[in-house]
Amino acid sequence: MAKYKYRAVDGSGKAVKGVMEAGDEAELYTRLRSGGLYLKTASPAEKEGSSRKIKAKVLAEFCRSLGTLLGAGVSLVRALAMVSQEETTKPVYRKIYEDVLRRVRQGTPLSEAMEEQGKAFPPLLIHMFRSAEASGSLDKASIRMASHYDKEYRMHSKLVSAMTYPCILLGLIVVVVLIIFTFVIPQFEDLFSQMEELPALTKGVMAFKDLLVNHWLLILVVLAAAVVLFRALLRIPAVCLKKDKIKVHLPLVGKLLKVVYTARFARTLSSLYSAGLPIVQALQVGCRTVGNSYIESQFDEAVAKVRGGATLSEALRGIDGFITKLSSSILVGEETGSLDSMLDSTADTLDYESEMAINRMVTFLEPAMIVVMAILVGIVVIAVIMPIYGSYDAIESSALN
Repeated sequence: MAKYKYRAVDGSGKAVKGVMEAGDEAELYTRLRSGGLYLKTASPAEKEGSSRKIKAKVLAEFCRSLGTLLGAGVSLVRALAMVSQEETTKPVYRKIYEDVLRRVRQGTPLSEAMEEQGKAFPPLLIHMFRSAEASGSLDKASIRMASHYDKEYRMHSKLVSAMTYPCILLGLIVVVVLIIFTFVIPQFEDLFSQMEELPALTKGVMAFKDLLVNHWLLILVVLAAAVVLFRALLRIPAVCLKKDKIKVHLPLVGKLLKVVYTARFARTLSSLYSAGLPIVQALQVGCRTVGNSYIESQFDEAVAKVRGGATLSEALRGIDGFITKLSSSILVGEETGSLDSMLDSTADTLDYESEMAINRMVTFLEPAMIVVMAILVGIVVIAVIMPIYGSYDAIESSALN
């Protein structure tokens, strides 16, 4: 039964509000009426549970422990109890596991108990466990998902590690600019004030220095407002869709993102299909794990094609944001009757290619950011030297005359 938030009034006209389980609004009305209340408004209540998503590393540990225990013949209730009582489990995750255990003890299926935890467990894991419960292979599904989230965690860790040095360089550029414009340039201010005319570049540098020194608080406020506005805009579906479309068409970076998105989808589709989910349902779940709303928006047409009798390779070939290797590999799997093994092989290959793409991007970013830093410093040096040389030329000209 679903949970509804309701507003009602009692016999004396006093307003009452609360949450109640019911099959539908008609049943909710009947149950409230039997309690002497008259329903005014009702809406589905948000699912209880944590709004914090469990990280991939923690999911891998949860699935591995659960799969190992179930494979050894331990009952589901006891396995969940042992996982929730592990010393390495953080309190925030232990609370989630204990709530899942409590619901399972009440007779709720594991997948449904996980779904009731809000955003804690990803849809992929919930659907995998739901399929495994129907086939009686929960232990195998748990081990498979442990491997899946291990690979996802390693990929994320490599991306974070690869971007650490460029982020340090970016921070260094900001520090260098602040030092130059707040400490170095002001040392030449008295000298420049004695000159009749300054080059345009020097005037621009001095104006920027005045802005940083005299209006730094305003700059911080504007930057903070811009960040808040940008985040608010990204919550608008149309803006988010446009942003994600631009991402996959950016030069250099767009190619990397296509590889990463394709690898992520291939890995998810491989896990779902191998677990026995129908291909339509696997597509509907897998598209939500890509991480790009523009690519996800194209899956309605792809699902419609599959339902209409088209092959999976044909349906995925038209999706803008995936590399062509995915549809080509799936076509080979369909022709040879080994789609599951081909999906696994393709996912492994794309995982490797995404790692190489990340390394290439970082290799490009590092010298590019160093060049940016050199250009900024060079502009400041030229802006300082130009008026000084100009004054020397003026002095020399007046001496000759």
